[in-house]
Amino acid sequence: MTSIHDQAMNYVYQQVLQRLLNYFSRAERTALQLVIQRLVLAAGGMDRIGEYKVLTIQTGTRDSCYTLAMLRAAQLSIAGRAPVTFQLRVASLRLNGISLTARENTQRSYSALFLHDDPRVEVVTVDDRQVLPFDPQAAISDAGREANRINLLMVGHRRVRDQAINVWDDYYLATGEFYGQIARWRGGVDAFVCNENLRQQKLYITALKRAAAKVGVRICTPGSDGFEQLFDVLDELGNDCYRALYTNQGQAPWRPAEEFEACRRTTFVDIQEVLVSNLEERWPLLTDFLGFQPDELSAHLSDNECVSPSIAAHLRGLHACFVQGRSYESGVTDYLQRSLVLMRRRQVPERLCDQAREAFGNPLRASERRAQAAADAQRHLGLSEAQLVCLLFAPFNERGAALERFLRQCHPGMLVAMPDLHRAMQGYSVPDQILQWMVDVSGLSVALIGTLYHMGPTPEVYGHTPELTAVKNATPVSGGDTAAAGERSVKR
Repeated sequence: MTSIHDQAMNYVYQQVLQRLLNYFSRAERTALQLVIQRLVLAAGGMDRIGEYKVLTIQTGTRDSCYTLAMLRAAQLSIAGRAPVTFQLRVASLRLNGISLTARENTQRSYSALFLHDDPRVEVVTVDDRQVLPFDPQAAISDAGREANRINLLMVGHRRVRDQAINVWDDYYLATGEFYGQIARWRGGVDAFVCNENLRQQKLYITALKRAAAKVGVRICTPGSDGFEQLFDVLDELGNDCYRALYTNQGQAPWRPAEEFEACRRTTFVDIQEVLVSNLEERWPLLTDFLGFQPDELSAHLSDNECVSPSIAAHLRGLHACFVQGRSYESGVTDYLQRSLVLMRRRQVPERLCDQAREAFGNPLRASERRAQAAADAQRHLGLSEAQLVCLLFAPFNERGAALERFLRQCHPGMLVAMPDLHRAMQGYSVPDQILQWMVDVSGLSVALIGTLYHMGPTPEVYGHTPELTAVKNATPVSGGDTAAAGERSVKR
C-alpha cells in the first residue's frame, strides 16, 4: 500500500513540476539548471544531495514567492532524475503589521507548489519565539502581538537624539534572531537561500548592526561580503538579542528548547546572480501559477513588509507637526518626495509614481488619509497617535534628557509634574495618576520606562542607511512657544 501511495504521490509531484516548468521562460529554464548546479556543488555532489537541507524564508512578497518556486522546481527536477533530492525548510515569521495580502500570497504559493504533504518539505512558522507547523487560518497570538508591540517601542526609543529616526529597527532584530534560530532547529540546515542582491544584503546587515547597537550588542563582523557573513553576525547577536532590555521581565524563550542545536552548520548559497533579472518575465509564473496578488506600490515604498506606506507617511507627518513645528501635510509631502526620488533611482514604472502622488499628494484626501493611517497603526501595530509621537521624541533616554522638550511641545499641562515623572522613572513612589499617564502616553509599563531611563546614551555607531531612514535632520521647535505647543497637544 505504501509503495502504491508513493508512486501516486511521485506522479502528482511530477505533474506539479511540469506545470511549473510550463510557466518558465527559456531564460528561467537555464537559470534553474544553474541553481541546481550550485546546490549540488554546495552539497558535495549528487551522491550527497539527499542529506542536504536548504532553508528559505517566505514573507509573501514577490521575491520570496519567486525564490520558493525556483527552489521547488530544483527539488522536483533532481527527484525526477535521481533516487533522492534535497530537503527543503520553508519558514515564516509572524510579526505585527504583515498585511493580509502577504499572508494570502504565502498560502497560495504553498498550495500551488504542493508543499504541505511532501515529506521532503518542512513548512513552519514562528510566533512569539515558538516554532509551529504552518497554519493558514491561525493569526498571530495575543502574546506574540504584545511582545512585538513592546519590542518595537523599546528598540525605537533607543536612538541617538537629533539624528536620523529609525523607529522600525526592531524588525531587523526580530528577523535576525529568527534566521539564526530557525537555522538551528531540529538538526539545523546546511544552506540558506534568498533572492536579495548584494546591495540589499549589505543594507540589511548595516541596519541589523545599528539595531543591535541600540540594545547594547556591538557586532564586530564587518558584513562587507553581504550574507556570506550573515551567520557570523548572527552568532555575535546571540539567541536573545533583547536581553539588555528585559533583565527583570524577560521575553518568552525560544521553544521547544530541546529541539534547537547548540551549533549550526549553515552557509549562504547565493542564487540571485543566476536568476532572470527581467522582472516582467517572472509575472506569468507569479500571478498565473502561484496566484500571487501584487501590491506594487507598497512593495516599492516600504522599507520592510511590516510597515505600510500609509503608516510610514503618517509618522513623517507627525514628526513635521510635533517635532519640527510645521504642518502635518508638509511632512507627508516630504515622504512623497523622498519616495519618488528612490522610485526613479530604482527605475520604477511611471504609473506607480503617479499612484504614489495620488495616494499621498492629493490635498482633498488629507484628513481622510491621516485618520485611516492612525487607525491602521492602532489596529496593526497596537500604537495610538500619542504613543507614536512619544516615540519620535524618545523622552526617557539619558535619564530623561528630552523629557522637558517633549512635555513642552506635546503635553504642556504635565510640565508641573516633571519632578514626579523623574521620581517615577527612578523607582520612587508617585501618585497613581502620574503612573497611568506614563503608561497611556508611551504604551510601556513604568518598569520598562525606567529601564530606558537608566540605560544611558545610545552608542553613536554604524551611522544610518539613507534608504532605510524614515526621517532625518529634525529641526526642533523653540521651547518657548508654549501656546503653539498647546494647540498641537496630543490627545490620549
